[in-house]
Amino acid sequence: MEHTEVLTRYTANFVDEMVKSGVTDVVISPGSRSTPLALTFTEHPSIKEWIIIDERSAAFFALGMAKQIKRPVALVCTSGTATANYFPAIVEAHYARVPLIIVTADRPHELRDVGAPQAIEQINLYGDYVKWFHEMALPEATPEMLNYVRNKASRAVYLAKEGNGGPVHLNFPFREPLMPDFSIENLWDLKEQDRMEKDYSQDFDGKKRLSYRQLQLLVNKLKNKEKGVIICGPQVDEDFPEAVTALAKEWGLPILADPLSQVRAGMHGKEHIIEGYDAFLRNKDIRDILRADFIIRFGAMPVSKAYLFYVKENKQALQFVVENNAGYREPTGNVSEFIFADPVELCDALLAESADITFDKEWLSTWQEMNHIAKKHLTKGEKDRVTEGDAIKELLGITPDESTIYVANSMPIRDVDSFMMSTEKQIEILANRGANGIDGLLSSGMGAATAGRSVTIVAGDLSYFHDMNGLMAAKHYNLDITILLINNNGGGIFSFLPQANDKKHFEALFGTPLDIDFKNSVFMYGGKYALARTKKDLQYLLSASYEQEGLHVIEIRTDRTENVEWHRAIWDAIEAEILEQWS
Repeated sequence: MEHTEVLTRYTANFVDEMVKSGVTDVVISPGSRSTPLALTFTEHPSIKEWIIIDERSAAFFALGMAKQIKRPVALVCTSGTATANYFPAIVEAHYARVPLIIVTADRPHELRDVGAPQAIEQINLYGDYVKWFHEMALPEATPEMLNYVRNKASRAVYLAKEGNGGPVHLNFPFREPLMPDFSIENLWDLKEQDRMEKDYSQDFDGKKRLSYRQLQLLVNKLKNKEKGVIICGPQVDEDFPEAVTALAKEWGLPILADPLSQVRAGMHGKEHIIEGYDAFLRNKDIRDILRADFIIRFGAMPVSKAYLFYVKENKQALQFVVENNAGYREPTGNVSEFIFADPVELCDALLAESADITFDKEWLSTWQEMNHIAKKHLTKGEKDRVTEGDAIKELLGITPDESTIYVANSMPIRDVDSFMMSTEKQIEILANRGANGIDGLLSSGMGAATAGRSVTIVAGDLSYFHDMNGLMAAKHYNLDITILLINNNGGGIFSFLPQANDKKHFEALFGTPLDIDFKNSVFMYGGKYALARTKKDLQYLLSASYEQEGLHVIEIRTDRTENVEWHRAIWDAIEAEILEQWS
């Protein structure tokens, strides 16, 4: 069998098995050495290819897509520094537990470490940030090697989603010539019956649950407690909000729900959700009033720094951290008991064992009354001036049902945490909170938009600037995207930190003003731009953007110093009213 047929059959068997294993989308960055993979993925009739030129953008695009569709997405690039540009998104996927299948092309072994062009060390390039790495064999078309390549494809898909999801990496060396021949017969098996019979492998990944004895040990630890708090960090299971709110209702406990928990939005009960906790837990006297004797946290830590202070000061409390499969996400150093179980299964099991559990009935009322005070101040807006918090409130009120909001790190996600009140709308909040970087935001949001839901990206000027070439995907694929650009001309979050007191170096090193007119960047990528000067402008422009196709960027401009003063005035008012009532 000559080289071209060997190359074609080898890559075709790999791609076909990826599809059979459940991969529906591949993100390809053009290059020469990856030609066999790129063409074969594109030629396969059952996979959708997305072409993103810049590899850094491509990787975040795949990340956002995988977050939205909750399935592994494949990435393909050529050899050399192209592979290194995937790194930031791979780090994020690792910490956020997002399944990605990284497929990199490489020079053959005789061209490595000899000064050949575009040949870097790609073996274990991503280190511990991938769940699994495999250096693929050079193409062969013997039955044993076609069996081998299907095995690796199936295994890669399984490992990406098994347990805690994450990225895996396959490195493909190829010799020239690189062009496959798709006129070869029997490359694809399209008959459904044959497909079922010939699948290389199937995986059945179950859910962890506590044994009855373990469950009873947990229940017995809680029976002599009176004041508990349920904390909800980021979650992806659509059944979780219903399960955790049912448990909180039965137990009479408050829920502190991070916006990424998806607990604040939907049709489930919300009377136990404390939306304003970040505002009033900033005050130590209030934290002392609300000392708990046990805390149950589902998932990673919430974004709220005030909650971090709260849990650090509650060292006497029993703390339980619920993880789906494995992991250690407890940054406070407090003594904690880890529960490795599916959160929905655990909530249901605890609910079934609740007959003998009673807690302090006044405890929930205290939280709810404080929350009522906080919400009164948090929902009160300026008459017509658009503050950063008001922009978030307007967006949450106007954004369509069954939509996604992809939020930047730093100030935007914190403002969503502060100003997102419970809603019956089916809104999914996404953010790259694995490593908490500002990079890749626009590309991630574009990837999420490929699933067909209405997507709004909330960007600060720095996160927008950092990923402007991500807008190319909106132009290339006619994606319907609304971007709310909050432009405070710099890194707004630093104005809240001690660095702001260093007047000599603050602006250059932390404030980082860009002084950029962003509208031309929007026009360059074929989008529509508008500046909202008033609240009425913002309401109209947001509403109009959801009724039209294409890319819409709506900018508001704010002042960093005024923004700090506005936030602190709200926090001070909340603290004063609560302390007056509980003094």
